[in-house]
Amino acid sequence: MATIIDGKLTSSQIKSEIAARVSEIKAEGGKTPHLAAILVGTDGASQTYVGAKVKACEECGFDSTLVRLEDTVSEEELLKVVEDINENPSIDGLIVQLPLPKHISVEKVTDKIKPEKDVDGFTPANVGRMALNWPAYVAATPYGIIELLKRYEIETSGKNCVVIGRSHIVGSPMSILMARNGYPGNATVTLTHSRTKNLEEIAKSADILIVALGKPHFVTADMVKPGAVVIDVGIHRIEDSSKKSGFRLVGDVKFDEVSEIASAITPVPGGVGPMTIASLLYNTLLAAEKKVYG
Repeated sequence: MATIIDGKLTSSQIKSEIAARVSEIKAEGGKTPHLAAILVGTDGASQTYVGAKVKACEECGFDSTLVRLEDTVSEEELLKVVEDINENPSIDGLIVQLPLPKHISVEKVTDKIKPEKDVDGFTPANVGRMALNWPAYVAATPYGIIELLKRYEIETSGKNCVVIGRSHIVGSPMSILMARNGYPGNATVTLTHSRTKNLEEIAKSADILIVALGKPHFVTADMVKPGAVVIDVGIHRIEDSSKKSGFRLVGDVKFDEVSEIASAITPVPGGVGPMTIASLLYNTLLAAEKKVYG
């Protein structure tokens, strides 16, 4: 049976470390880290995610500001709100919760955020700095995975790493991070996606398999090398009549069978998910202490 890479436990440890640092900052008379979030519309999942981020700020001793906007807000109005937060010296980090209404360009909004306040790590400046291995805010989910690999002391140097999924939020930055010179890193990386030929064969060559394709139970045991480390980024709600709620959460990996042959694996829920918020808080702490852009 594989070692369970516990993201829930690890994220709690990280938040405790952040809270301790914030206590030190306050005791020294320094500025309390301040995260602002913009929520457009009333999407249930988005409200849940933002609520969890605000709660995590409280746990760590951060200040937080939540700006709620109607889904009828114009692109121009939203960009003005972003600009106002950019120019507000009391706010260290800014996130705009996705998805946005279809009439608003995600690219325009992302590009409007000052790189110094882009604690989501999505602006071209931060993505470019990450690729160059310069100080940067790394996107929260990839950073969370890197932190899990580090804290579970999983060897990455010289290993074959296969990433399934090429999104700008997870797959693409993950492939860059795993190939960078450092630890975790120095892996030989193959970035695959839905149109990759012989995907099953390539996946089975991986010492470290990172799955962020967005398809429930896509990776089965016959696609995994015995002893591989498997990181499951997916999260899906599927019907389950045996549950009181009528559903259960699963990942992109068929956990029950893959956990029998992998050496280590992240569960869903409780694996990568909790690390995303912890990483966002860590980036905000870096912003408050001006450790990336000075």
